[in-house]
Parts: sequence; structure tokens; C-alpha cells
Amino acid sequence: MLFTKASEYALLSLIYIAQKEKPQDVDFLSTELNIPKSFLAKILQTLARDNLLQSFKGSKGGFALIKDPKEYNIKEIINSAEKKDVNVFECSGGTCPSNKEKDCTLMPVLTKLQDKVDEFLNSITLADIMKK
Repeated sequence: MLFTKASEYALLSLIYIAQKEKPQDVDFLSTELNIPKSFLAKILQTLARDNLLQSFKGSKGGFALIKDPKEYNIKEIINSAEKKDVNVFECSGGTCPSNKEKDCTLMPVLTKLQDKVDEFLNSITLADIMKK
């Protein structure tokens, strides 16, 4: 499983946004978090499209959380940022890329591992990672 910069930047942005009372704009977030503006804008738009952020237009626009930080789990944030369900291995989602599910002794173990990872990521909230 590889979390890309998109996941890291999504988490950092959500933490920052959650700590503020008013919507945060991309220019300011980009500067504060040292994230390329165009890349951050795409990530935030994806999070908004997936109903994890609310987008406000105009001079006082920006992005704000839709829910309380304890209502976001890390798995949903990462899946949104990555634009797919993130799996430990290619086949741990239950589909063998080689179509050899019947003969594979490794896939059942990897599927169980994926279940444990998913359970763990679902159990961690944005509020949890905001605690110091």
C-alpha cells in the first residue's frame, strides 16, 4: 500500500482547515503548508466533490469542513485523495489481477490483512490525528 503525496496533503489540509473558524483559501493553504497550489487545488476540489469539504466561492471563499473532525475517518479521506480504494496489495481487494484466485494460497491471507488495515484506518478519525 502506497499513500501518495495526495493523501499526505489531504490530511495536512484537513487538519489545518479543522483548526480554523472560517473557510481557508487555496493560496493561503498552499503557502502555509508549503504545497504546490495547483496540486492542492485539485486535492481540495476532489475532497469537496466527495462531500468531505464545503467549497465557498468569492473573495471570502475557501474550504471548510462539512462535519465535525471526529466524524471523518482516515480511510475515507485517503480513498478520496487517491481517487480509489487503497489496497495493501493489488489482489488484497479480493480480485486477482492474473485471474488465478482458485489456485492462489496467498490471496486469502492478503484479503484478511486488507480487512485489518481497513478496520484500523476506519477507526482513526481526523480528531484523533489532530491531538497532540
